Amino acid sequence: MSVIDARLLEILACPEDKGPLLLAGSETLYNPRLRRAYRIDDGIPVLLVDESRQVDDAEHAELVALAGGGTEG
Repeated sequence: MSVIDARLLEILACPEDKGPLLLAGSETLYNPRLRRAYRIDDGIPVLLVDESRQVDDAEHAELVALAGGGTEG
């Protein structure tokens, strides 16, 4: 079972561009459009731009693959 419920994932949005996020593994929500990763602490998404991190090309590919191979970005 995922750390983030599918219904919750549907309503979560990136605080910067308000778009959908991908669940990449159990510890990361990812915005492939902005290449910005948000951590999940003890099952709680930390959706603060100042707490997020930028992702390089290699990590972008890894996170998209972890999220199920989405085609965005």
